[in-house]
Amino acid sequence: MKLLFSFSALLCAATMCVGQSLGPSSGAAAPSAKAPADKSGDKAKGTSTPSSQPAASAKPYVIGPLDILDIRVWNNPNVSGIFSVGPDGMVPMPLIGQVSADGLTVNELKDAIRDKLAGFINSPEVNVQVARVLSKKYSVLGGVNRAGEFPLTGDTTVLDALASCGGFKDFANQKKIYVLREGKKFPFNYKEVSQGKHMEQNIYLENGDKIFVPE
Repeated sequence: MKLLFSFSALLCAATMCVGQSLGPSSGAAAPSAKAPADKSGDKAKGTSTPSSQPAASAKPYVIGPLDILDIRVWNNPNVSGIFSVGPDGMVPMPLIGQVSADGLTVNELKDAIRDKLAGFINSPEVNVQVARVLSKKYSVLGGVNRAGEFPLTGDTTVLDALASCGGFKDFANQKKIYVLREGKKFPFNYKEVSQGKHMEQNIYLENGDKIFVPE
């Protein structure tokens, strides 16, 4: 009997120890860990990436007096050819006579010619290209190897213009370049822009702009 009582007491003690070691019931929810705050937004607010694009958006070329145009009407060589815009802004064409071109884009002039030809030709297909720009120009002056006046043939930035001038002279101040437009100066730092910095300085040129490179 003593042996049986001792064995029962030992078994009861072991059961109590196991119950204590298991801890709280598995059904209780464990406290959740708090996620760290995302500070990437705060960092992004204080960080600015310089734009790699010119400051102004490009515009379609606008035809002007004295420009040379290549006008082609499909399957109609008699009304196709090279035409010069007159000082009055008009283009003389066979069959339809004078067509106003001054102030129009290539697509606008194409539509105007097509509408006039529609009275003579069934569904005319017209293509217009600027063969030579004579109405719009810009100048580069000062410390470049090939200074002078250049045709403004299309979307041309200050960097594009300087690239066509044969390089800078030895003592050219590449940091103090500026564009003069109707009495207003637009600064241009070649050192910065050529490295992709402050690209807002790299504006598109307009008719009559003058680029000065100090020496």
